[in-house]
Amino acid sequence: MHTHDVTVMGDVVRKRYVSWDDREPEREWAGLVHLSRESPGLAPTPVAREVEDGRPVVVMSLVPGEPLTGTLSAAQSKAFAEVLRRLFAVPVPEDLAERANGPQVMRDHVREWLAEDYDLTQCQDQALVRTAKDRAVAWLAAVQLPDLVDHVVAQGDGNLDNVLWDGEVCRLIDWEEYGASDLTYEIADVVEHASSRLTRSLDVDALLADLDLDPTQRERLAVHRLLLACFWLMMLLPGNGGFKRNPAGSTEDQARHVLALLDQT
Repeated sequence: MHTHDVTVMGDVVRKRYVSWDDREPEREWAGLVHLSRESPGLAPTPVAREVEDGRPVVVMSLVPGEPLTGTLSAAQSKAFAEVLRRLFAVPVPEDLAERANGPQVMRDHVREWLAEDYDLTQCQDQALVRTAKDRAVAWLAAVQLPDLVDHVVAQGDGNLDNVLWDGEVCRLIDWEEYGASDLTYEIADVVEHASSRLTRSLDVDALLADLDLDPTQRERLAVHRLLLACFWLMMLLPGNGGFKRNPAGSTEDQARHVLALLDQT
């Protein structure tokens, strides 16, 4: 969903929000302020908060680099892992609320959304998609999600378009879903994001190896990955945002992925 307009003026970016129902400007500003203090250079530096034509504006420094697109090189993958480690090392403020669409609320939301009736006649393989949808709903109704163990500061968006690479290091932009989360949920958000999973842009095994998760973290990651894979199945169903934005066959690709993850549980 389009939530903002961006204007670049020299070395400054003006981000004007066109919707802010979930306190996006407040989240972004709080995130930039906290990160500029605790991990300078990880994200844009906050400059000012303004109002323009009745709309909130966050002004921040321009971050060098280009979005990670296409298949990541080994150097890009390692730099990406490094910026994630930097993020996860940032102290979590005691009063920081959960990120938007965080682990505490996602299961109930996805179960409700997936259980709705969809016109699957637009799918290439209706039977496959329906099977994945039904099995996902059943799993969501029965699963006991892991407790939040490794509390981290979260960017809240696994889209690699929000990771800028300058040839040496990665930096993170777009903090409108900023908040507290669990480390494994945030990693799952990255590796399950449709923008990279459907295109196979990430070497997931290499990234996870660089992040050096312990066995209990990997167990929790598996559950969070399946939860977010179910979310993306829902998003890729006819009538939802991801269906028209992605090539034909993407829904079936996601359905097969969800079924594969379910078979591993």
